Amino acid sequence: MTVRMSLVRTLAGVDALQVRRDPLLRWVVAVPLFIAVAARAVLPPLLARLEARVDLPLVAYYDPIMGVALLLLVPMLVGMVTGFLLLDQRDDRTITAVQVTPLPLRTYVAFRLAAPMVLSIVMTLLTLPLAGVGAPGPLPLLVVTLAASPAAPLYAMVLAAFATNKVQGFALIKVVGAITTLPAFALFMDGPAKLLLGVVPTWWPTRLYWSLTGADAGPAWLFALGALIYASVLVIALWRRFMRRLLET
Repeated sequence: MTVRMSLVRTLAGVDALQVRRDPLLRWVVAVPLFIAVAARAVLPPLLARLEARVDLPLVAYYDPIMGVALLLLVPMLVGMVTGFLLLDQRDDRTITAVQVTPLPLRTYVAFRLAAPMVLSIVMTLLTLPLAGVGAPGPLPLLVVTLAASPAAPLYAMVLAAFATNKVQGFALIKVVGAITTLPAFALFMDGPAKLLLGVVPTWWPTRLYWSLTGADAGPAWLFALGALIYASVLVIALWRRFMRRLLET
């Protein structure tokens, strides 16, 4: 156990060093915090002024839209950083080298999937209150944060499983990011089309957030389970694809 923990700490140190060396990766994790502070300072008064002119309840949409935007943005950025780290470690054969160390591959996989989830949880719990949004109370906020966290390793695995380099990775994350933000429009939709968005993994934490905040009623327990199970199944499938690609190279 001591040897395993030592190797895991070593891997964490390698990741931290790679992030510090890459200016993009170093700053991308801080982006949600800046967005949250800026949104809270600018958007509510701006929406209040516009609301007075156009006679629409614009301020009421700040919480459900900005809350979901940050809830989806944080895991995406954390997952993107982890995905690029995996691409680098695949190219320099770090993952292959792990298989001849005392660290079991399952432990390495657990570290690779758990680390972005933990970071996503911590950052989301900081970001939503900074933006002045969030579920009513600490427990609902924690629940929705936990439900959204599997999206972080999901984004990482999408990059690792399908991109061959960082250039492709950036193009891929743009496409995937556009698709996974579609559930945010469900607030303005009715009928079957709204339910069809359930094929997008981020629809489940989005609906959970709206259910807990009262923006769009629904069975919160079902959305929480769906968010955790659906994303976890996809992560496992993508990890297997990534390992197959790794063994083929």
